[in-house]
Amino acid sequence: MVSFRKYMIAALVAAAALLLAAYDYPVTPDTDKHIVILATSDMHANIWGYSYGSVTESTNSGMARLYTYIEKIREENPTVFLIDGGDEIQGNVMTDILANKAPNNEHPVMTAMNYMGYDAMTLGNHEFDWDIDTMTRILHQAKFPILGANVRNSAGEPLTGQGWTIISRNGIRLAVIGVCTPDIPIWNGDKEGVAQTTFEAADVAVKRAMEEIGDRADIVMVSAHMGQYPEYDMAGGSDSGERIVEENAGIDILQLAHMHMTVNDVISGVPAVAVRNAGREIARIDLTLDQDNRIKDISTSIVDMQDYEPSEKLRKLPVVKRFHKKAIRYVRNGSGRDSDETAGQGEPVGVATARFQPDNTIKGIPEGRLRDTALMDLILNVQLAYSGADVTAASLFKDTSDLQAGNIYYSDIMNIYGFDNTLVTMKVTGAELKRYMEWAVSGYNSWKPGDTGISFDPDHPAYLLDVFAGVDYDVNLSRPKGERIENVMFRGRPLKDDQVLKLAVSNYRYASVIKPEKLAAGEADWSSAELIRDMIRDYIAANSPISPVTDNNWRITGVDNICSSKR
Repeated sequence: MVSFRKYMIAALVAAAALLLAAYDYPVTPDTDKHIVILATSDMHANIWGYSYGSVTESTNSGMARLYTYIEKIREENPTVFLIDGGDEIQGNVMTDILANKAPNNEHPVMTAMNYMGYDAMTLGNHEFDWDIDTMTRILHQAKFPILGANVRNSAGEPLTGQGWTIISRNGIRLAVIGVCTPDIPIWNGDKEGVAQTTFEAADVAVKRAMEEIGDRADIVMVSAHMGQYPEYDMAGGSDSGERIVEENAGIDILQLAHMHMTVNDVISGVPAVAVRNAGREIARIDLTLDQDNRIKDISTSIVDMQDYEPSEKLRKLPVVKRFHKKAIRYVRNGSGRDSDETAGQGEPVGVATARFQPDNTIKGIPEGRLRDTALMDLILNVQLAYSGADVTAASLFKDTSDLQAGNIYYSDIMNIYGFDNTLVTMKVTGAELKRYMEWAVSGYNSWKPGDTGISFDPDHPAYLLDVFAGVDYDVNLSRPKGERIENVMFRGRPLKDDQVLKLAVSNYRYASVIKPEKLAAGEADWSSAELIRDMIRDYIAANSPISPVTDNNWRITGVDNICSSKR
């Protein structure tokens, strides 16, 4: 016989259920399971949340902030997976100049990621910025699998040992397939071991991995170090997140990376996420599963790190703290010696007699994108001097790049040239040089009568807006793209289309633009052992004090009273 107490409890439960149904509230059975997948990418070695170029703390970035958030979510939910989409061992002085060149040291990034409890990481293109041996030596320190389903060694095996993994936690099995952009040989084809490595189309590798996984997983996630759309292979889409999901049914979640852009979308029915670089954001995927681990619901969000304080536990890891101090020492005086001293600027590289970048005449547009400036002439003249080239090109590093009057420190040089590029030379004809110049100035929008200012094409980022030294030229913005370069003069005479010149550019510009865009037919015939940034440092040290000098070898024409520079 049922007791009165049990009867009343049953009646109350039934009444509550009827009330919820009447108001159409969702009823979640006690057997439903709630899990969270957290996804990062493109942290670029920013463990601390720090700009070594300006020697200042950041307010919204860094792995230490991410870890504060990760710990919070782990306290709230017992089933949390942590996945990374690549580009982690490159990005600043701490790794690129110090840690990655110290073969017997524990690596700060791998140490931090191990401490943070990552479950898996996908290879990124910047993991290949050194030779294959250096990359594998560093990644071997990870206590989690490094995935590259479409990257194989000369024996035909996954370069890092695994293309996919299944992580089991609290009875839930998450399969993660990692693929990276197959365009890596475009940028790093000259690095030792890359030529012996095979980079397969991402969608093909994912299909094979899914067949191998079969029905062994409850959730299938693809972590793709590439954007939604193809970057180079426009026809085949071998480096396209969109193509991955279009060609492979059964993917539950797609993580994108590489483009440093926020994505929170649905692509061909698959939830897709991506975050900005430097640890500024984290992607959160919430899933509800039924008692048989079938997915009932997926929701995604992107969480900004602006409101989170850095984790001091992560910052206090001995190897992280030591390399952070070494990096500060390096940018202050060019030395990475171990030291507890981080205060002060250290020894100056040289002295500037005056400011190198003029005030902006148009709000929001640096003068270095509107006319020739002493800052750009300094960089270009250094490239000419070290390469012996006839002509060279470079772009303004960032809108605020400048050298002020007074002492110049290594951090100031990083502020005007933060890229870790070397210099290469190649032979080009006059026609090929003009083709390259037209490509560079396609970043401007055409000037139309009535326009109140110069504007830029968002599909051609500012860092691609190269300026040239060694030739004089005009950029006529009243003309359409491809027809803007006029009056090109080389050593006082019109440049002939069949004239052969020696061109010097960064290794990045050569490998990512000149070759894939087929702007010139020749191959690089020389590559510097030294970084361009260090060439600038050495030049300033040898010629200090330096003064701003501008030769005004180029100007913008075809606009109304905007640019007044004259040759």
